[in-house]
Parts: sequence; structure tokens; C-alpha cells
Amino acid sequence: MRLLIMGPPGAGKGTQAKLIAEHYGIPAISTGDMFRAMKTADTPLAQQVREIMNSGGYVSDEITNQIVAERLAQSDCDAGFLLDGYPRTTAQVNTLDAVLDKRGTPLDVVLSLLADEDAVVARLLKRAETEGRADDNEETIRVRQHVYAEQTAPLLDVYRSRELLVEVDGLGEIDEVSERVFTALDSAVGGRDGSPVTRN
Repeated sequence: MRLLIMGPPGAGKGTQAKLIAEHYGIPAISTGDMFRAMKTADTPLAQQVREIMNSGGYVSDEITNQIVAERLAQSDCDAGFLLDGYPRTTAQVNTLDAVLDKRGTPLDVVLSLLADEDAVVARLLKRAETEGRADDNEETIRVRQHVYAEQTAPLLDVYRSRELLVEVDGLGEIDEVSERVFTALDSAVGGRDGSPVTRN
């Protein structure tokens, strides 16, 4: 199963991504995790990324695309993968299309976690209070929500037009959301090719 997961900050995307990956026996590929791993990796690309990050610069689409392409070429992705945090722009969507087309491994499903903004803001404010995150105030949280909505709406429209988009309510207890997600994914993938979905 080849998946992409999307959702606003605070919707539990990271948590669900790990559970989905474990459930279906596929690697969860997070661009954030990959950038963090490059702080200690000994490769020319990792060194280039470190220099950019240390100088406070922005890692370009070109470099991000290369990092993701190299990760998808690894053998553990042969049976499937879950992308988290990529693509973020329509240009990255086109690049991902090209990479997957070359491999003959198109996406099966794009999962979008839905979450009411007020409910997410309340959740994040509670987390900020618990974890002492002074920078997570209501204003900054709402700005991030609006930026996500503006930047990802075009991507969701692209995948909706391809009939790949599956939307699931992301609010509720973790297990409750997971069960909704698994049911939706099984139905979407099984329904497209008529074959059952294998669960681990």
C-alpha cells in the first residue's frame, strides 16, 4: 500500500502515521524525521542539508525532492510506504508523480485527516500548557492552521480530482480514529482493484 497522509497541525497526523505504518507493515517516511537524521548522517547530501539548516536557510524543493526520491528507492519501500510531510506544494506533487511513475508505483490513497479548527486549537493550547511551550499561543496556532489550509487546499484538490482522496474525521480517541482510518483505507484500496487488503 502506497499512501500519503495529510492533516492540519494538531490533528494527530504524526501519531496516526506511525500506527498506519505498523498496521500495514510499511515504512512511515517523514520529511521532518529525515531532516533530523541528516544531522548525523555521513553523506554529501546530508552535509549540504546541515550547512543550510545551520545557517538558518530554507531547504529547497530540489534538495527535498532528492531526499525523498533516494528514500523511496530503498528496498523497504518496495512493498509500500506512507509519506508524511511531503509533498507540500503542487511542484512537489509533480516531482513525486515523476518519481513514482518511473518506479511504476503510483499512490493508492491520499488520506486527509479532518479536524475542526476550534477543537484543534483547544487541543494544542492544552498541550502547550502541559509541555510548557510558551510559543504555542492561540494566535500562532491559528496562523499555522490558516497557512496549512491555504497551502494544502490545492494539493487536496489535485488528489480529489484523481479520486485518490479519502477524508477521515481526525478528532476523538487515538484508537477510535485509527479504526476509522483502517476501515476507510481497506475500503478504498480493496474497492479499487477488487483484492483484499493485507493487515499485519
